[in-house]
Amino acid sequence: MRTSTISLVAGAALQASTLGHAGLAERVDAAVEPWVSEQRIVGAVILVARDGRLVYRRAAGFADREAGRPVTEETMFRLASMTKLIVSATALALVDRGRLGLDDPVTRWLPYFSPPLGDRNPVITVRQLMTHTAGLSYSFFEPDEDLYTDAGVDQGLGVASGTLEDNLRKLASVPLYYPPGREWRYSMATDVLGAVVEQAAGMPLPQAVARYVTEPLAMGDTAFVVADPSRLAAAYRDGEGAAVRMALPLDRLPLGAGVPVSPSRALDATAWPSGGGGMSGTAADYLALLEAVRRGGAPILSARSAAALARHAIGELRAWTEGEGWGFSLGAAVLLDPVAAGTPQSAGTWQWGGALGSHFFVDPALGLSVVVLTNTAVAGVIGEFPRAIIEAVYGAGDSP
Repeated sequence: MRTSTISLVAGAALQASTLGHAGLAERVDAAVEPWVSEQRIVGAVILVARDGRLVYRRAAGFADREAGRPVTEETMFRLASMTKLIVSATALALVDRGRLGLDDPVTRWLPYFSPPLGDRNPVITVRQLMTHTAGLSYSFFEPDEDLYTDAGVDQGLGVASGTLEDNLRKLASVPLYYPPGREWRYSMATDVLGAVVEQAAGMPLPQAVARYVTEPLAMGDTAFVVADPSRLAAAYRDGEGAAVRMALPLDRLPLGAGVPVSPSRALDATAWPSGGGGMSGTAADYLALLEAVRRGGAPILSARSAAALARHAIGELRAWTEGEGWGFSLGAAVLLDPVAAGTPQSAGTWQWGGALGSHFFVDPALGLSVVVLTNTAVAGVIGEFPRAIIEAVYGAGDSP
């Protein structure tokens, strides 16, 4: 395992007294155990860091249940939409270098990307891509008007065909769902951002991400294509009781009308790189990214750009996917009102997840970073399991 930028602590978990609140390890273990023992979560790695020090670590369950292969901290998971933060950080690294502007029209970099809205083609900016206010969507939010599927748009998790540009040209043929800047709607915008990054960086997206983010942070296990299949966790989805293994070559997640997922895409070097959901990696790698941003951005970002990833940026709009009380930054949901959200997390907490079963949150007020990678969709990211982890970390409302 490569050396992380986080100070690792030997053993299954640090003594809870270091966290400032007794019982952290016992609480998180108790939250995880029933899910894993009942196989509603097949496998997981959970890391909790406080002020840059790892205070809890746990690998549980199976990377491949049918083969009897256990999860370890070396196990790689499909990050799905947790890829978005990495690509957003890459874009901001280019902003820091003067190679990209947040208010650049997307057509400066992608002349073909000008989706219609009625009888006009509104200007979309890089900032609107990053804040999901660009007029785009995902088809599972539009089950009664699935224009993307009708146009043959690959939304980043299914069986890939063609190039990134091929796919974005199809996306550009579909009308926008609303005028840019008028609404917040979680969307394929980060896939478009990935193509902008390619043009601004002058290199393919995987190379740009490596140069500006993963290599400086020694995130050697995080990439668009998994080089060692023996380390990749098998993919599972929710079942009636225990989770079931995803079918090859294609399965569907129970979101909206169903989200097409190809578990083998993570191993396909010919698949176009989805900035919205195409990367895989380890929990330790992802924690290194979160900690770099939390600490002020070095060595990948300026303090200003790091703050932009953690600061609300959409005015009166709200990130309704997270429920009440959440706004959005240039790369993650931001907690504005803990009471409205019904969460023990502090105001200013930023978080996101991936539909294939993983999530993270960073609570700057408490110096807290938490990464939870699982191979089980969607239980690992939506619903009771992530809520149980949050409550366990905070001690049922007490500060950790």
